[in-house]
Amino acid sequence: MTVAARARYFRSFIVMDVLERAKSLEGEGRNIIHLEIGEPDFDTPECIKEAGIKAIKEGKTHYTHSLGIPELREAICHHYLERYGVRINPDQVIVTSGTSPAMLLIFSSLVEQGNEIIISNPYYPCYPNIIEYVGGKCVFVNTEEDDGFQFRPETVAEKISPQTKAVLINSPSNPTGTLLTPERMQKLAELGSYVISDEIYHGLVYEGKEHTILEYTDKAFVLNGFSKLYAMTGWRLGYVIPPREFLRPMQKIQQNFFISASSISQHAGLAALKKALPDVEKMRAIFDKRRQYMIKKLRDLGFGISVDPVGAFYTLARAKHISSNSYELAFEMLEKAGVGVAPGIDFGGNAEGYLRFSYANSLENITEGLQRIEEFLKNR
Repeated sequence: MTVAARARYFRSFIVMDVLERAKSLEGEGRNIIHLEIGEPDFDTPECIKEAGIKAIKEGKTHYTHSLGIPELREAICHHYLERYGVRINPDQVIVTSGTSPAMLLIFSSLVEQGNEIIISNPYYPCYPNIIEYVGGKCVFVNTEEDDGFQFRPETVAEKISPQTKAVLINSPSNPTGTLLTPERMQKLAELGSYVISDEIYHGLVYEGKEHTILEYTDKAFVLNGFSKLYAMTGWRLGYVIPPREFLRPMQKIQQNFFISASSISQHAGLAALKKALPDVEKMRAIFDKRRQYMIKKLRDLGFGISVDPVGAFYTLARAKHISSNSYELAFEMLEKAGVGVAPGIDFGGNAEGYLRFSYANSLENITEGLQRIEEFLKNR
């Protein structure tokens, strides 16, 4: 074969396979309830859309500085100061076309061949794919359901080796909805390795309070963006805050691979930070109502949820009593019940036997979807 091995053996994102099969079924006339995808069902707030339209009309449609427009970088710094009490220089922020390109910048600049990144299991599926793509190795640490799927710093410490470059955390987490405690974040920061903190679900917290890793260490990379909190998935806008010594190397990669993030999206992102807080609070309150309903209903249906998820918009529910093969169960549920869910195996071996349910859909659709699942289980 002439296809490069890195592409040939690249793993698929299974939740996208589920979504694409669901779309095919919809094309055949089937009605499908989508509980598989992590995309807010809300429209982008008006103030953000207006800023994007205004940018187009004013001709702000050209390349920007590779780090991003200064006003947006300043607004990001103000946001971190106001929300977390952390001071960041605007020249330390790289605006990207979503957080996935930001991950590529981080891992490309941090990882040499064979270097290790410590990751929790369950994990977001794209993490190991990107790490391995640049020649790194993932070291997985199992997290437990009855512990809220939180990292245990003492277990992480046992995995650190001379090849360890960083510990990757995601709080609130996809797929678990876990929120790391400040005490555990502090202890992880004290282990001495770089910490990569994926903070894309910050702001979507319903119990407790999220913390940025920059409260505990400067030896950290922060990933964040606008897709989830501001319902801006299609705008493709994110950012990374790296340690200063990585800024210029990452900027050069950005220049070569991406040039800059979309100029229009950057002006929309500026409006999001400055004007969209009331819209965000309304969306967050609705997410919380959906979360509470889904947790209760899933438990009533016999799914296992030991600790309530408190962030993002996911519930990772134990389904081992139904099937030990989450992949087959998810597609069976899709074909027979018309409900899309994400199989746990997509999120690592430690999530096998689980299903991830997303409440980024209307309460009406969630209710209908779970009723269909109830009938599916009765007839199975």
